[in-house]
Order: sequence, then C-alpha cells, then structure tokens
Amino acid sequence: QVQLVESGGGLVQPGGSLRLSCTASGFTFSYAAMSWVRQAPRKGLEWVSDISSGGGSTYYADSVKGRFTISRDNAKNTLFLQMNSLKPEDTAVYYCAKANVPVAPVVPPGGYDYWGQGTQVTVSS
Repeated sequence: QVQLVESGGGLVQPGGSLRLSCTASGFTFSYAAMSWVRQAPRKGLEWVSDISSGGGSTYYADSVKGRFTISRDNAKNTLFLQMNSLKPEDTAVYYCAKANVPVAPVVPPGGYDYWGQGTQVTVSS
C-alpha cells in the first residue's frame, strides 16, 4: 500500500533552518509529482510547494519563495523540503502529498491521492 512518512520537523529559533524528508513506498515514486502542504494552528491547509516527477519543475507559494527549496531523490524514493530563514509564521504541521499526475504545478484536473501523517515544525525563540 502507499505510504508517505515525513520526518525532520522540530523546534527551531527564528532565522534557523530545518530539512524535512518524506520517504515514499508502495508506488512508482518517479512517476508522480509531489507537494508539500502545511496547516498552521487553527488555520486551513496551505499549499507550500510542488515538484514535477523528474524534479525539473518546481513551484512555491509566495510566502516561502526564496527561503524554501523542494527537491527529490527518485533513486531513494524521497522528497525533501529545505527550509531556511524560518519565521514564527512558518509554524505548522507539514504534510507531503502524492499527486495523481506527473507534472507540476498540480492543478485541476490533477490533485492529491495520498498524504503523509505530517511532521510538526515550530519556530519560536
């Protein structure tokens, strides 16, 4: 069965960095675009970033552009999110999501068919 397992979250001071990972199994990882989505306390889901199946196309929300970098290692079935210059407003549960299309950005009629369990990122002094 499809599994997406995030790791790498934690508590970091403002201005710090974290690298999230999402290890995938149960499907052909290199065939699917992947995304990071976050949910801050008491708020709805916020799209963060997309990457195409081959990794050649990436897209970012304006709120993280220039600070976050999405990447993937298809040989290791792993998705990454490098987060630099973190701000308190980046505090959220971060989810990786598998798209049902290979291209990015993931837009209708494409969508997400599997999600990880999430990893907590807290930015606080």
